[in-house]
Parts: sequence; C-alpha cells; structure tokens
Amino acid sequence: MDPEPALSTGAVARRLGVSPTTLRSWERRYAIGPAHREDGRHRRWTPRDIARLEEMCRLTARGVPPSEAARAALGAAPAARAAGRAAAGAPGGPGALPLGEARPEGRGLARAAVRLDAPAVAELLEAALAEHGLVAAWEEVIAPTLHAVGRKWASAGERYIEVEHLLSWQVSAALHRIVPAPERARVPPVLLACAPGELHSLPVEALAAALGERGVPVRMFGAALPAGALCDAVRRTGPRAAVLWSQSRTTADRALARSVAGIEWGLRGARGHSALLLAGPGWGPEAQGPRTGRLFGLRSGLGVIAELVAAADPATAAARTGPAAYGS
Repeated sequence: MDPEPALSTGAVARRLGVSPTTLRSWERRYAIGPAHREDGRHRRWTPRDIARLEEMCRLTARGVPPSEAARAALGAAPAARAAGRAAAGAPGGPGALPLGEARPEGRGLARAAVRLDAPAVAELLEAALAEHGLVAAWEEVIAPTLHAVGRKWASAGERYIEVEHLLSWQVSAALHRIVPAPERARVPPVLLACAPGELHSLPVEALAAALGERGVPVRMFGAALPAGALCDAVRRTGPRAAVLWSQSRTTADRALARSVAGIEWGLRGARGHSALLLAGPGWGPEAQGPRTGRLFGLRSGLGVIAELVAAADPATAAARTGPAAYGS
C-alpha cells in the first residue's frame, strides 16, 4: 500500500484556517509539529499530524487554552477524536459555522474567525483575494463566511458577536489595502453611502474597492450617512450614480430615496441629475420611481455601474446611441 501523502505547512494552514506562523509557534511551544521533515528542513505533515492539529483547532475554538489543547490533542487517540467529531455534528464541533457548500478557503476562514486568530484571518483573506480576485473572493469566500457568522450569532444569543466584529474588521482592512487604479479623467464619480442608521458598510466597501480597481472615480461616505448630508453630497459632487445601501427594512427610507433621485445639480441652464441605485436586502426586490435602479450582488452591480459610467465617459459616449439601462 502506498504511504498517505504528506502536506506542506502552507497547504495545512490553508486547510485548517491557521496561519503558517501559528503552526510554527505551536510546534515550538507545544511540540505539536510534524513527525517528518524532507532533507531535515522542510516540514511535511502526515494525516496523523493533521488529525492532531484538527483536534487542537477544535478545542481552541471552544475556548480551551492552547497549552491545554495541545496536551489533549497529543494524548488523544485517533478513535477518540473521530468519535468526538461525530458527536459534535458538523466538522469543527458545536462552534462550527454553517457554511454549506462553500469553497475550502471559506471553511478555513471560518475556523480562524471562530478561534479569533486575527493573523490567520488576515493571511487567508489576502490569499483569497490574490488567488481569485476581489469579485470572486467576495462572492464565494468572504460574503458566505460573513453570512454564516451572522446566522450563528442570531441562533446563539449573545455568543459569537466577537467573532463577527473581528472578521468584519479584518475584511474591511483587507479591502482598504487594495490599491486603486488611476481615476479616469473627465468621468463623473460614483457616490457610495449607507442609509441613515445603517451600520453594515462592508458590501459598499467591497463595491468601492472593485470600482477603484477599474479606475472609476468613487466618493465613499460609509456607514449611517445622515439624510441631509447625503443630499448635500449629491449636489456638491454631481455623481453619475449614487448607491444607497440598506441591510434591513428599518433603514430603507423610501422617502429619502425619492428625494435623492429628484435632486438636480449644476449651473442653472445646464442642470444634471444622478441615477440612484438601491442596494441591499432592506429595499426589497424592486425599486420604484424615476431614475432609480436596483443592484443585486457585487458582480452584477459592477456591470450596471459600468454601463452608466460608459455613457458618461467622453471617450465612449459618442459611440453610444442611447442612455444606459439600469433596470429596477
């Protein structure tokens, strides 16, 4: 029988949602390292080594101190570990997040978040963004993990709030590290804001980063922008589009949406207006009213905004026969 394959430290880290630095620290402090090294230098983790690490991750996610978790993982028999995981239900034990059919990177990210392992979360986010690009990483790794944390929090009372806060902070930091392309000349900006009282800003932060990558001028106002300030910002910036995010129906102010859609800006005799794009589940499936559209998801939202920007771009507008359609 062929021996079971051994994995590198990086592969194990991605699989378990632990940073390579954490694995090396555990090996140094608690002697929970691999039994084999290639050429005496490169660590190679066997399935038995990985089983010990899985047990340590499961225990630390439940709040067991790392030193105690390491002793338990080193002393536990494989059969006992398997029985424990079966009794706990889903992989990762009772603290596991309900990710469903998510990418493996999402499961690793969820494990790291539950352990409150900030360095691992940061490394896994950077790896996902580098490998898949912002849009795919957001839709297939980051957003599913954020939704799973929210569901876990809702079903567990006051538990896991710290997990959501840590993960949200790390996601925001990763998005802010994305370097934007130079802004396109003579193209009106896109204004991004959350509705008054709306504190969930990560989706518009992702949209801002994605537009920045494409060189689209962005004016980002973040969470809970007051109604008067939103209207003033539209008048002062003359945006091609204003995106207004609402996570819940309690913050989806349709009267404000109608007011923003009706704003005209510019000099008398040369007035302009902006397209209003409502984003987020708080608005419901449809957006009524003139000059008002509805965005669904990051990828499709980028497509809608790209059409609007192209219509306003002097380099492409001459080739177009009519205004961009952005739907309801």
